[in-house]
Amino acid sequence: MRVLLLVPATALLLSSAAARADVLEYECTFTSTGQTQNIKVNVELTVPTDAEVGKEMTIGWRGSYVDGFELLAPTTGLEGELNLYAYAGISDIDRLTSATGVAPIGTIIPGDPIPLPTTTVEMRTTPNNPGTGTVRAASINFGPRPNERVIDCAVQNESARQKYPLTIPGTGQSTSPSPDTSDDTSNDTGDDTGDDTGDEESTGPQPTSTTTRTPAGAAETGGGGEAGPDGRVLVGAGFLLIVSSATGLFLRRRRRVPAL
Repeated sequence: MRVLLLVPATALLLSSAAARADVLEYECTFTSTGQTQNIKVNVELTVPTDAEVGKEMTIGWRGSYVDGFELLAPTTGLEGELNLYAYAGISDIDRLTSATGVAPIGTIIPGDPIPLPTTTVEMRTTPNNPGTGTVRAASINFGPRPNERVIDCAVQNESARQKYPLTIPGTGQSTSPSPDTSDDTSNDTGDDTGDDTGDEESTGPQPTSTTTRTPAGAAETGGGGEAGPDGRVLVGAGFLLIVSSATGLFLRRRRRVPAL
């Protein structure tokens, strides 16, 4: 009986570990004043299992504050309704680097915590190549519109970001000439700052260069190439001999007068 009870308990522990959220530390900067706040957010992603090449897919984002580490609205200068823009970084899949989502968060009350969406934020992107990679939570921003961000929040504890596996089945080539079809609703693409830096060392053949050496003085005297000063003297002397020989032959022919 003890062995039978041990198996369900182990399975329960594994299930809880797989469902745990990342506790991400963000440094948030208010763009109007430059002031910063450090916050902590429980972030959990939901990665699709039915992704297809050429078809838009959705990655879910859910976040909640760690108690005592909420993002507080300033007492002045920030009022009205804002949206949250959530980003995910994608690694190891050709021409697929990020996904972006937006959700309203309601009216901001000066001095109170800025609320996070109570529903799942849908981050969208379209893969154009098959592959197997990982998804990780990235930055979050706040603003009334994508190009009017009033708060930028960047992840500080990169190592805490959980890697979620993502598979795009298929063996074909790109279905579109575009380099990346992530739905960028902001200037910040949420590019992953982890493994996918995009710096790949080329392993193909490298271009070669040919160097032509021109002796000093060649350009000024018209010699050019590899002739050099001595070579040019010999060429000039030979030319004079040819001219002299031709002149002598011409004069000799003129002296010959046919007999009457």
